[in-house]
Amino acid sequence: MRLEHLKYLRCPQSGDVLTVADAVMAGERVQDGRLVAPSGASYPIVNFIPRFVEADNYAANFGFEWQVHARTQFDADAKHKMSEERVFSVTGWDRDLSGDVILEAGSGSGRFTEHLLGTGAMVVSFDYSQAVEPNYESNGGHENLLLVQANIYEMPFEKAFFDKVFCFGVLQHTPDPHASFQALTKMLKPGAALATDIYLKTFKRYYLNTRYWVRPFTRNMQPEKLYARCKAYIDFMWPLARLIRKIPKIGEAINWRLLIADYAKQMPDATDATLKEWAYLDTFDMLSPAFDIPQTPVTYQRWHEEAQLENISVRLGPNGVVATASRPKS
Repeated sequence: MRLEHLKYLRCPQSGDVLTVADAVMAGERVQDGRLVAPSGASYPIVNFIPRFVEADNYAANFGFEWQVHARTQFDADAKHKMSEERVFSVTGWDRDLSGDVILEAGSGSGRFTEHLLGTGAMVVSFDYSQAVEPNYESNGGHENLLLVQANIYEMPFEKAFFDKVFCFGVLQHTPDPHASFQALTKMLKPGAALATDIYLKTFKRYYLNTRYWVRPFTRNMQPEKLYARCKAYIDFMWPLARLIRKIPKIGEAINWRLLIADYAKQMPDATDATLKEWAYLDTFDMLSPAFDIPQTPVTYQRWHEEAQLENISVRLGPNGVVATASRPKS
């Protein structure tokens, strides 16, 4: 973190302003040290990242996943614009957001962080898992990024402060998605914009989805063990998956039902090696999270209305249900 970014941080328990103690500087950045509240509460800064949670938590699988696949989903590495297009097509935000402060809740390895930074905005980003490490490797040198490890239920930021709040691929993986969504709305300043998504719940996608039959046996496995099994399964099934993919209309769907994440349609120019790497990642991603709690569009709409947001648009999108809204100006 940079000293000038201290103004964005608050004690998650008391809301008090924090100060830096025992700082070890690396140029203009604080490499190690502590953040201290007037109450005496103290939070470590480790490898340039303020840490407000313990490293061992329910999101350990994501920390492992994004360290193994730190760059897999980055547009430049996969040679597509899937992440960029998802950010701007769903949010509808301008590509020049200079002067805005964006809160990114659940950064993962930083595939969306880089595009938010590309708008010129100040980006305050956090993740509950050790995914902050690969995100910092990719984006940490940017002077407009404050990256922290924190809990969505106890965010270390001032409420009603942010011009925009962004949360993709996260809510369904929290213990209480409704409470997580409510926490995000409290970070919006009057007139601010909110963009979120959540997995879609329908009879076909939930009750007839193979992943939810298998997850009770996999979600508590050690990430390293489960990843090794997923990788071995993909390696074994990949020749068959290539053939199934050629079946008109239903080939890709069959692969997904076989727990083979297949992105051939979404990435038509990708190499076979790239598609296989994405299959390793997303098959593990389907089976490993401690929580996977999708929602219907009707329920998601109600959450927005309960939060008294306006300009609400809930619709189907790239990752299930997507929504944009804003907090009233007064």
